[in-house]
Amino acid sequence: MKNKLANWFSTVFKIGYLPIAPGTWGSLAALVLWFLIIESTSTITFIVSIVIIFILGVYTSNITESILKKKDPSVIVIDEWVGQWIALLFLPKSLLWGLVAFLFFRLFDIWKPYPIKNLDDMTGGWGIMLDDVLAGIYALVAISLLRAWIV
Repeated sequence: MKNKLANWFSTVFKIGYLPIAPGTWGSLAALVLWFLIIESTSTITFIVSIVIIFILGVYTSNITESILKKKDPSVIVIDEWVGQWIALLFLPKSLLWGLVAFLFFRLFDIWKPYPIKNLDDMTGGWGIMLDDVLAGIYALVAISLLRAWIV
């Protein structure tokens, strides 16, 4: 039962099992839920949610990785969820800014500039989650700079 729940959570309701670009689908699911809840969610509640999902993600990703016997299996997408929500922090409800955050996060998650790649080389749940956390932080900084320049 514990293994099934861990798989369910780490793959975000099995979204990670989609055959093409599961990480992108995981990020997109996070974006859609953010868009639906952001107006009724305080910033503090959103940050606490990210922290809780991160902690559970480390735990469940570790279980799923050990069951599948594969380092950072692509079916695990809870890391993309957390990274995407970090990228969306402090943004107003806006489809345009949400898509910009999505694109920046996917760029940094796929490109893995220093030191994201180093974190990606870590094993277990921490390695799975931390590279996406940093990609989300990079995206958040990029969006903040862009918004400061435009707005």
